[in-house]
Amino acid sequence: MSVPMTLLGLLEREPSHGYDLKREYDTFFSRGKPLPFGQVYATLGRLVRDGKIVVGDIEPGVGPERKRYLITERGVTEVESWLTEPVGAEPDLQTVLFTKVVLALMLGRPAEEYLDVQRATHLRRMQELTEIKRTGDLVDTMLADHGLFHLEADLHWIDTTVARLDALRAMVASR
Repeated sequence: MSVPMTLLGLLEREPSHGYDLKREYDTFFSRGKPLPFGQVYATLGRLVRDGKIVVGDIEPGVGPERKRYLITERGVTEVESWLTEPVGAEPDLQTVLFTKVVLALMLGRPAEEYLDVQRATHLRRMQELTEIKRTGDLVDTMLADHGLFHLEADLHWIDTTVARLDALRAMVASR
C-alpha cells in the first residue's frame, strides 16, 4: 500500500486535516492495520517538503493547531501518473512457498507435510475472509474477494505441486 499516494489522492478529492485523512484512510484502506498518526504527519511533512501539497488554513484547536493540507499541481500530476500506471503483475516467480518446498526436498524433509500445513493455514484464512464477506460492508467484501482469489490460486498451486512432488524430488536429487 502506498500511503503517500493514497493521502495525495484523498487530498485531491478535498483539502483536509491530518486527522480527517487518517480517518478516511482507516475507513477504506487499513482493514485491521490502522495508520498511525505519526506516520500520517511524517508523510504529510515529506509531501510538503517535496512540493506535492501545501499547508492552507491553520485553525486553533484544543490541542495543537489544526492544519488544512491542499494538493498542488505537482501532487495532482503525481496522483494521475500513479493511477494510470499498471500495478506490476503478481506474483514474482521467486516465492517463499516454492523455496520451502524445494529446500525441504533437498534436505530430505517431508515437503508433503509442509504443504498440508500450508493448505490448512490457507483454508483457515479463507474461512476468516468468508466471514468478513458475510458481515462486512462492500469495501470489506471486495477486499475479502481479492484475498480469497489469491488463496484459491495458492491452493491450486499446492495441489498441483503435491501431484508433481515425486518428479521434483527426482530432479532435485539429480543435481
